[in-house]
Amino acid sequence: PMTTVAVLGGGIGGLAASYYLCKSPQVTKVILLESSSRFGGWLWSTRRSDGAVFEHGPRGIRPAGAVGRNTLNMVEDLGLGGEILPVTYTHVASKNRYVYVNRQLHRMPSGLSGLLRPVPPFSRPLLLSLATEILVKKGKEDDESIHSFVSRRLGKELADIAVDSLCRGVFAGDCRKLSMRSCFPLLYDAEQRRGSLTLGMLLGSGPAPVVPPGPLAQRSIQESWAQWSLSRGLESLPESITEYLQQSGRVQLHREAAVQQISPSASGWKISLEDGVMSADHIISALPAKALSSILPSSCQPLIQLLQDISTVTVAVVNLEYEGSVLPVAGFGHLLPSSEDRGVLGVVYDSVPFPQHNRPDGETTRLTVMMGGAWFQEVFGAPEAATEERLLARATEAVRSHLGVSTAPSWSRVTLQRDCIPQYYLGHHRRVGEYTSLSLSVIGASYDGVSVNDVIFSHNTKIQGLNPNYKEHQ
Repeated sequence: PMTTVAVLGGGIGGLAASYYLCKSPQVTKVILLESSSRFGGWLWSTRRSDGAVFEHGPRGIRPAGAVGRNTLNMVEDLGLGGEILPVTYTHVASKNRYVYVNRQLHRMPSGLSGLLRPVPPFSRPLLLSLATEILVKKGKEDDESIHSFVSRRLGKELADIAVDSLCRGVFAGDCRKLSMRSCFPLLYDAEQRRGSLTLGMLLGSGPAPVVPPGPLAQRSIQESWAQWSLSRGLESLPESITEYLQQSGRVQLHREAAVQQISPSASGWKISLEDGVMSADHIISALPAKALSSILPSSCQPLIQLLQDISTVTVAVVNLEYEGSVLPVAGFGHLLPSSEDRGVLGVVYDSVPFPQHNRPDGETTRLTVMMGGAWFQEVFGAPEAATEERLLARATEAVRSHLGVSTAPSWSRVTLQRDCIPQYYLGHHRRVGEYTSLSLSVIGASYDGVSVNDVIFSHNTKIQGLNPNYKEHQ
C-alpha cells in the first residue's frame, strides 16, 4: 500500500525520523512540517566569517553505547565522516572536569587515586562510598528523585555536590525533583536487577539494543573517543540530513508551516495548516509535548493533560570570546551546585576540547556560560523580561570571579533557549507509558532521553515495524 507519513517538527528528532522513513520500503512519501524558518531545532551553530564557530545548543556528542553508534552510523552514511572532530578519553578535556564549590575550582576525582583518597570538596574516598553502596537495601518506591536515590546509596555529600552539579549540567534541572528512573535508567535498572549500582555497573544490566557499528563507529572504539563535534559545528548534522532528504525525492520539506490542528480521519489523519489541509496515513510527532498538546482535538483530553504535565526549563546560553589564552586550568569546563550559585549552571571551556573552532589567526579562548534552567524565573524573572545586557553582565561576571579573567570579552552572543530541556519529574515513566497506545507515534526529548543520541535513536523504539533493518533486542 502507498503510505504517507507526516512528521511534525523539523528539529533533529523529526529530521532523523524522516531520514529513517526515507529508507523504509513501506513508506511512499514523507511530509516534514516545521513551524520556524530553519531546520535543526536546538542544534544551532554560528559560523563567523573569520572561521570561528560557536554553539548555541549541544556542543559535543558521545559515541558510546548503541545510541552513540547509531548516530555515528548515520553521520557516516551522510558523508560527514571526514568532518568529525574527535576528543579522546586521554585528552585533557575528558580527564579534567571541575566543580566550583566554596568559591574555588576543584577537579572532579578521576582514575584510581580519586577512588582511594578523599579529594576536596569531598571528605571521604569514593571507593568507600562504592563499597558501602553494595550493602544498601533496594529502594521500595516505584520512582524516586535523583537526590534521594544517590543520598540513600552513596551519601548526602555526593548527592549535594557532584550529583546536584551533574543534573544542572545535563538537564539544567533540580536533582531534588528529577526522576532517577527516567533520567538515569541504566543506574535505576542496576539497582533493580542487581540490588546495587556498583554491582550493576560491573556485571552489566539487561539486554541492550543491538546496533552493529559501521567503520566510523569502529574507529571511535579503536581510538577511544569520549565525544565528537563537526568541523563547521554540530548544525552540519541537521543540514546534511536536510540535504539528504531533499535529494531522496520522497520527502516534501515545509518550513514556516505551523500545524494548527491534527484530527483522526477515516483513512488516517487530517492536518490543518494556516493555508490548507493535508492528509497522512500516519503521524510521527517530534514536537515538544506542550506543542503537541495544543494541536490535538479536544476528544484527546486525557492525553492533552498528560502532555501538558511535562515541564521544560529555559536556559540562557552566553557565548564569549576572549583574546589570548585566559584559562587558569585546562579541562572541559566547570559546573556549580545549586548551593553555590542558583543562576549560573556552569561554564564550558569550548577552546579546550575543540580548538579547531577558534578563529585560525591569533590566540583566543572561547567559553560558554549556561544560566537559569530550573532556577531561571527565581534568578532572572520571566524569560520575556530578561534583557541580553543583564544576562551578558551576569555571565562575564561569572567568568571573572570563577576563572580570574580580568579582561572583557572581545565578542559575545546571548541566546535565550526557551523551554529547551524537558524535565522528567517523578512519575514521568507512567505518563509516557500512557501514550504508546495511539496510532500517533511520539518521539523527541519530551519522552525518552534528552541527549542528541537519544532523540535520533527514539525512532527505533517508536516507529516499530516501519523500518525492518533495526531489531530492538537480541
